[in-house]
Amino acid sequence: MKTLPFMRRAPKDGAPAIEPIWLEWLTLGGLLVFATWLLGVRGVWGLLLRSDPTGLTLVILVVFATATLWCGARSRELQRQRRLMDDALRRPVAGHAAHDVDGWAASYWAALAASPRDADAPLDLLLEQAQGPHHTAWWVNAIQLKLGLLGKVIGFSILAIQIGQLQSFDPNQTQDLLRTLTSGLGIALLTTMVGLVGNILLGLQLTRLDRYADTLVADCQRHGLRLARRIDGA
Repeated sequence: MKTLPFMRRAPKDGAPAIEPIWLEWLTLGGLLVFATWLLGVRGVWGLLLRSDPTGLTLVILVVFATATLWCGARSRELQRQRRLMDDALRRPVAGHAAHDVDGWAASYWAALAASPRDADAPLDLLLEQAQGPHHTAWWVNAIQLKLGLLGKVIGFSILAIQIGQLQSFDPNQTQDLLRTLTSGLGIALLTTMVGLVGNILLGLQLTRLDRYADTLVADCQRHGLRLARRIDGA
């Protein structure tokens, strides 16, 4: 069977090794697990959940944990696609047919070799595969911050309602009054803090994924341009 043209050029020896983004995420995941255990031992989680009767803090934590697991699965897939791309470039011509090729990069190069009517379609498909899911993840990341701000609004609303219900100030009830007023303030501050921390930590993971995907697309395009020149010169 006919061999694809992009398999006729292998990368030079001493090419940079694949970035271990999957291992990087495992390291970060281990640190997060340790921090979770430490905060649980110190009683921080119990304090946060007891201080927030709205349940928004728990929702933010669940969203963050789910999104972090997705980042782990995504980092593993991106590293696998990078390895498939490098393997495709290193394969010798003999004995490797078109149906043996796998991965986003190989599909992109095969589409270029077919000279599609829409020249931008192969690149659009590659960008959708490499970067498309990240847009939804960034939206989920923004949800954490918005939930924190929602908790802030609810907390200050509760505080304002409690202040508006005061008929008179009795010095003998100062302690009970302060406890009542600070409950709304606690909701506002705690939910905002949890939302901000989750937004920052998840944003770091998504930024790393975006950068890795950008590099993958750039390398695919670089070899795709060489392929296009060979096709034009044929």
